[in-house]
Amino acid sequence: MDLDFKDELALMPDLRHRLRQLRWFRATFRANARAVAAHYGVCYTIDETRLSRVFFDWVERVDARKEFARLDRADFIVFSAGLALAELIRKAPATVVRGADDVQQHDPAAEIVRFWPEGFLYTNYCVCAIAALFEQEFGAAPRLDRCAGDLRTWWSYRENVAELPSYATAYLDRFLGGEPNWVAPDLVESRVAMKQARAILDAGGKNGLPGLTHSG
Repeated sequence: MDLDFKDELALMPDLRHRLRQLRWFRATFRANARAVAAHYGVCYTIDETRLSRVFFDWVERVDARKEFARLDRADFIVFSAGLALAELIRKAPATVVRGADDVQQHDPAAEIVRFWPEGFLYTNYCVCAIAALFEQEFGAAPRLDRCAGDLRTWWSYRENVAELPSYATAYLDRFLGGEPNWVAPDLVESRVAMKQARAILDAGGKNGLPGLTHSG
């Protein structure tokens, strides 16, 4: 996976808040598409209306669960990116305009890009955003698991999200070496890290955070 765009994102001051503005969300997504095109030779056209719908639906879903960011900020960043990835896959704002046959052969990810260029673009954007946010907020980006470069995993990924786009969150967790929640991937309260963080709070004599529901 091409993470060069991560360095460009990481240079943006206050990236966390900028990505939650439509202007910056659209600009960074287009910039990522240009970076992927330059690296792999696959070019895309972007439907701005669909991309805007991705943004608004994503922000609405994140805002509905934002109190969980106080439990585990790092895990909430990954979860939020998973929601964005699911919306990108669901609304499909990108279309290939230069075929996958032109993908550079020497790159390890070439087979994946040829197999699913749109899915690669969406996933690459979300992974780069996570990596840049982690660098800004925690000093280091998470490592990608080997399965992120495994074509067989991507076959499964594409097949499953075609049936249920919310599985994108689980696959993103898997690519980042986390423990996916295959049963309810879009429920933040069911995530392993969130359950562990809540258990630590409860063990310390607190009943969770204000406004935080106990379920799952």
